[in-house]
Amino acid sequence: MQKPAELLKQTRLLEIRTRRLVDSVISGEYKTAFRGQGMTFSDFREYVAGDDIRHICWPLMARTGTPFIKKFDEERELQVILCVDLSGSTSFGSGESSKRDKLVRIAATLALSAIKNGDQVGLVLFTDFIEHYLPPQKSRGQVQRMLRDLAFFEPQHSQTKISTASDFLQSVLKKKSVVFLLSDFMDSGYNQSLKLLGKKHDVIACRIEDQFEAALPPLGLVEVWDPETEEQLLIDTSSPEFNKSMQSFRQKDLNQKAQELKTSQVEILELSNQKDFYKPILQFFAKRGRRR
Repeated sequence: MQKPAELLKQTRLLEIRTRRLVDSVISGEYKTAFRGQGMTFSDFREYVAGDDIRHICWPLMARTGTPFIKKFDEERELQVILCVDLSGSTSFGSGESSKRDKLVRIAATLALSAIKNGDQVGLVLFTDFIEHYLPPQKSRGQVQRMLRDLAFFEPQHSQTKISTASDFLQSVLKKKSVVFLLSDFMDSGYNQSLKLLGKKHDVIACRIEDQFEAALPPLGLVEVWDPETEEQLLIDTSSPEFNKSMQSFRQKDLNQKAQELKTSQVEILELSNQKDFYKPILQFFAKRGRRR
């Protein structure tokens, strides 16, 4: 078990590395992609040619004889929820890091981007059970708690159930929120619950995949273990029949996931465990910002 000083040191290191990326690259695109929920009146100023006449305050003009228009400020503060899958399948990784490691870095980046832009941010960690919930707040202390939980929380369950997370968020979120659902989506039957969540909230499904889930290298006989079901199998990765069967299964699985997410009617962000995540995130933010 790690000592508190070691936990603090590693949490601080995660924050330093992530904050550099946020400050230099992501923060501006985040602000453009996720604007405020409305506008509030702030002040009056004198009318100048080109102003929208619909904003003229006619009662004030009648009293002063001078046209004034109403100024409005954007209600910038959003409520952002990071919903992170900690099921057994996310512990898999064929390179230097597991899918969970990558999801943690992505969630930390989004958390720091939200806080930097003055938004409230909260955290849900789930498997087929709600493992941990940190209600949204806006403070440096909140960031520290989130980074610590993301890096070191150990789930009690191992299987995946997206609908459990969706149903939970439906019950606890009273204010319209931006929800980042970070998972490998090794699940099915969640489209209706996710669709209901998307009707009230702005939901982005961030799906991560590892290269070995697409194709295994020819290593001969290999014993594999499913971290969710604990089932063990002996497979021949050099067998053409096995590889053909695997590709057929993968295509069927991809089609199923695509259909589930399509009928869920949420936005989708595809990520790879072997590639930098900031480029697809920036592209997603930029594309979203152009639509708004």
